[in-house]
Amino acid sequence: MACMTDAMRDDPLDDFERRSITLEGATRNVYVMGTGPAVIVMAEMPGISPHVARFSRWVRDAGFTVYMPSLFGKDGAYPQAEEGLAVMQRACVSAEFRAFAANASSPVTTWLRALAAHAHAECGGPGVGAIGMCFTGNFALSMMLEAPTLAPVLCQPALPMNDPGALESPPEELAAVRSRLERENLTVLAYRFAGDRFCTAQRFAAYSEALGERFVARVLPDEAAHPEPPPFFARVVKSPHSVVTAHLIDAAGQPTVAARDEILAFFASRLKP
Repeated sequence: MACMTDAMRDDPLDDFERRSITLEGATRNVYVMGTGPAVIVMAEMPGISPHVARFSRWVRDAGFTVYMPSLFGKDGAYPQAEEGLAVMQRACVSAEFRAFAANASSPVTTWLRALAAHAHAECGGPGVGAIGMCFTGNFALSMMLEAPTLAPVLCQPALPMNDPGALESPPEELAAVRSRLERENLTVLAYRFAGDRFCTAQRFAAYSEALGERFVARVLPDEAAHPEPPPFFARVVKSPHSVVTAHLIDAAGQPTVAARDEILAFFASRLKP
């Protein structure tokens, strides 16, 4: 089994270009690296961890320009339990996120859609990819309302946190996304672990009902999750959860590595025709 030592310390992120980008009247730090079509990587709770940065580097190595916006937490921090819980609690009451509201997209997705347009203008190509994780898991779907987003990936979408069978997106948004998926022959990739208590089977069933066969679900067995994730995931999340980051086992033949490779191939198929 691959050792997680390299990811058990803070990541300085010094191989990324840190940009201050103003869109929709709001300014955020965005970490950028690579060349090729753009892929927007949205961090899971509690922020841009070393594991999220590792995933972004894999995206870069696959031939893409990564845009990794800072949405919450301390950038590059290794996910400790108490600090991570505090970040999550602040995000839950922030006006930018709808942690407990079904049928209401988080306001921050308006900024992220503008980022997709900005990244597409900078990088060119047929469009951009987007992957959301956990707290941001559904955001890639909301970004389908912006024309450049062609390859949405939902990793363990966790919102709304108080209703395991509900969806964050309102019905009219889901209908618009489904219409576009069918019209342009696009699909949505989605991942979860079977025993994830934040992203449940009921939620994936609701997505399937809303999006039909355009929603392509992948459910990994719990035993495929790394048994020694960082403290935040071990003590706060308390279940297999982060498919391509904290619970990924970086070794050949592992289901989580296969999921990562499928995501990279999905981006290539949509963005590098």
